[in-house]
Amino acid sequence: MNNNKNPSQKLSVWSYFVPPPPPLLEQPWREVSVEYQSNLEFVRSYQPENGQVQHLRILLYGPVGHGKSSFINSVDTVLKGRPSVLVQTNAIFGNSFSTQYKTFKFLKSPGATYSFVFNDIMGLEEDFDDGVSVNDLKLALRGHVREDYTFNPEQELKEGDDGYNSDPTLEDKVHVLVGVVAADAVSRLPDQMVKKIRKVRLAASALRIPQMAIITRVDEACPEVKKDTSNIYKSNYLKEKVERFHQLLGIPENCIFLLKNYSHEIESNDKVNAAIVCALKQMLHYGDDYLNNL
Repeated sequence: MNNNKNPSQKLSVWSYFVPPPPPLLEQPWREVSVEYQSNLEFVRSYQPENGQVQHLRILLYGPVGHGKSSFINSVDTVLKGRPSVLVQTNAIFGNSFSTQYKTFKFLKSPGATYSFVFNDIMGLEEDFDDGVSVNDLKLALRGHVREDYTFNPEQELKEGDDGYNSDPTLEDKVHVLVGVVAADAVSRLPDQMVKKIRKVRLAASALRIPQMAIITRVDEACPEVKKDTSNIYKSNYLKEKVERFHQLLGIPENCIFLLKNYSHEIESNDKVNAAIVCALKQMLHYGDDYLNNL
């Protein structure tokens, strides 16, 4: 009896084995750390080139609970150099914790604020009659939603309502639109959610408003990043998430940024800050381009 196995059989078995890609790349595919201090200096000294506005307006939108409000708090933490809670957030998933249209300014010194603002908005939800409506988001883009307006999923805002701004200025309009999605949810966004996001994107494109996206909770999605936040742009897994998000919604990959929001930290951390400031700097550049090209 011949117990020797055919060598060709061994080769055929091993030919099907493809080693998994390494969890981390040797070099980051986007550099953020070395530019951190210069990026932060740019953000701190930023002024809109267009003299018609005092503040560049950035609107955050996305599914409920993916980190819109936490990102605003994270930006404030970076600017203050210590943990900050500018926006109340909810650690328990459910309906949107943000229900009003709010403008958030960042204190630079007593009586002075930075020259950019964020608008938080009620989150998108899968069901048609839940969360902020796509039409209300379109109105916000054009500056038609008044400060403190409370969104009602069952009744869209319309002209003549108390919350409707019939004569928006350039300052009221959105200058940059930023989608916010959690890294661990990119591959499982429901079809209805994707359709809603696409409708918002089309409306912004028609208005020539620049668009970006930030992918949050990277530390929860990738163990290597949880160990060391500076590994964000070395992670193969997170790179795949950026590519997937690009394919899903058509946002160019160089307009999609990875970051970790502050959550449990009690001290400011330059490794966390670097990715946040990198994304923020690009928002300001895109907004300035929009204002200058009007």
